[in-house]
Amino acid sequence: MIRVPITLPASESSYIISIGGGSLESVGKCARSFVGKDARKAFIISNPTVSNLYGETVAASLADSGFELSSLLIKDGEKYKTLRTAESALAAFSSADITRTDVVIALGGGVVGDLAGFAAAIYLRGIRFIQVPTTLLAMIDSSVGGKAGVNTAFGKNLTGAFHQPGGVLIDPNVLSTLPSRELTAGFCEMVKHGALAGRELLEQTRDFVTRFGRGPAVGTEREMSALIKANVEFKASIVASDERESSKRRDNRSRKILNFGHTLAHALEKVTNYSYFRHGEAVGYGILFAAELSKNLALCDEKDVNLLRDVVQHVGVLPPLSGIGPEEVLAAFRSDKKVIGGELQMVLLKGIGRPVIVSERDIPYTLTKKTLYELFR
Repeated sequence: MIRVPITLPASESSYIISIGGGSLESVGKCARSFVGKDARKAFIISNPTVSNLYGETVAASLADSGFELSSLLIKDGEKYKTLRTAESALAAFSSADITRTDVVIALGGGVVGDLAGFAAAIYLRGIRFIQVPTTLLAMIDSSVGGKAGVNTAFGKNLTGAFHQPGGVLIDPNVLSTLPSRELTAGFCEMVKHGALAGRELLEQTRDFVTRFGRGPAVGTEREMSALIKANVEFKASIVASDERESSKRRDNRSRKILNFGHTLAHALEKVTNYSYFRHGEAVGYGILFAAELSKNLALCDEKDVNLLRDVVQHVGVLPPLSGIGPEEVLAAFRSDKKVIGGELQMVLLKGIGRPVIVSERDIPYTLTKKTLYELFR
């Protein structure tokens, strides 16, 4: 078992991210160590697909550790990550008599983790929860850092809270049941981390995909765990320096840099009603757009842009953009949560490992539009 300690000075909180094959069978023991002896009940939030695969294993482990169990299954997909679904979770907590000493278990991908974390944050003004991510993207990104929220008609993740988990338990073995699109989505998020962290992490991702393909196979568990650990450590280091994403910070350790590729990604998801792209697939397009815009602004040289394009192509095939209007996408930029003081802030690159936050006033609109239309072509 690999353990990554997370320390957050701003909120004076800390927890452990545990990574290990077969660790789902120890969810109960980990939960008990995370929340202590006073937790009497555990409430599992999952979706039908994940529950059918791993629900019994997790439930049995929690019961063996003395937890009384309740559960709620939510529909799968970003379009179900809504206030209505969150209200269903709150009502289920109440029906199960969940108290502030009990614990919520988020068993699933990013949608489950975000929804469960948000519901836990606002129920009784905050109850404890544990992330048990089952997708690659959730393992390396959404389960780390304490952001929780839901989507609305006016934008993605515009309603949410910061609520740190009591712990995160990652079992890389579950990746063997993931569809190829989900793996591509996770690897795209790894490319994002590599673009921000530097060549070492970016090349680690490329080398893994080159050696083993886009899916974990027997004999790759150690390499996959190491890759997950490297990504988790990078994101955790950024979160520790700027836990609540201060609106005043624009340096290259600001949590805002983790939004690299997300300006376009969130716009693509919004205009397709959160039902066409996996989040990481949209991020893949966002990486290509942001890198190309960086080059067009003479911030980043063509060699680094070509490297990013090459790695994105290695990790999988992205859904086609045909049928999506670029003008509609441009309009959706305005509803992004990165609009501060009336101005959109984009995360661009001066090179691999050299992120920079640029206000839209410093980017000619005609250049943004030209770069987007070239991507769509």
